[in-house]
Amino acid sequence: MDTLHPTSRTTVKRLPKRGVYDREEINRILDEGFICHVGFVVDGQPFVIPTGYGRDGHFLYIHGSAVSRMLRNLKEGVEVCVTVTLVDGLVLARSAFHHSFNYRSVVIFGKAALVEDETEKMAALRTFTNHIIPNRWEEVREPNEPEMKGTLVLALPISEASAKIRVGPPVDDDEDYALPVWAGVIPLSLEAGTPIDDPKLTPGIEPSLALRNYTRKPNQA
Repeated sequence: MDTLHPTSRTTVKRLPKRGVYDREEINRILDEGFICHVGFVVDGQPFVIPTGYGRDGHFLYIHGSAVSRMLRNLKEGVEVCVTVTLVDGLVLARSAFHHSFNYRSVVIFGKAALVEDETEKMAALRTFTNHIIPNRWEEVREPNEPEMKGTLVLALPISEASAKIRVGPPVDDDEDYALPVWAGVIPLSLEAGTPIDDPKLTPGIEPSLALRNYTRKPNQA
C-alpha cells in the first residue's frame, strides 16, 4: 500500500477517523471528480477558483488561457490548495443538528509548476480531455500551434495530500432514536443523459458507443 505521510497541513484534525492517506483511494476520488477548487493568495487577497483538471500518475494537471490571472500567478510558484469533493448522499437524522452528507473529498497542498516541454504539455492536455470522456482525445482534432501557444498547463505534485470520507447512516443522540421521525440516507449519484446533437452536426454522424453508454466510473489508480 502506497500511503502518503500526513503533514501538519494534511492531517485531518476534525473527526480524524475519517482521514485517509492511502494514495490509491485519493486517486480514485480524483479520477471520479470533474471540478476542483484552486485556492491561492495574491498580495494578501485570497482567491478560490473552480476549474477542470486531469490526473496522470502522481501529478494533477490544470490548464487554461495564457492570460488567466490564476495560472499566471500559480506559475510563479505561489502556494496552492486544491480541493475535490464528491457528494454521495444526504444523511438525514432525527435532529437538525446531526444532519450531514456522505462524501469523499481530497485536499492537495503544494506549488504548481509550468509545463513547458511541448511533448509533456500535449500529453497533459490529452490527460485532461480523456479525464472528462475516456478515449475522447483519439476521436477529435488535436490542438494546433496557435491553440498550444494560447494555453498554459500547470502540474501539481500529489505528494502532500489527504482524503476525508464519510459513509453510513446518521448518528443521533441516544434519546432521539425514539422520536417518530424518518431517518436514513438519500443516495446521490451523477448520471449521464442521452447525448444531444450539435445543431451544426453533419447529418449521419452518430455518437460513439462510449458516448451513448457513458457512465462516470473512476479510472484505475
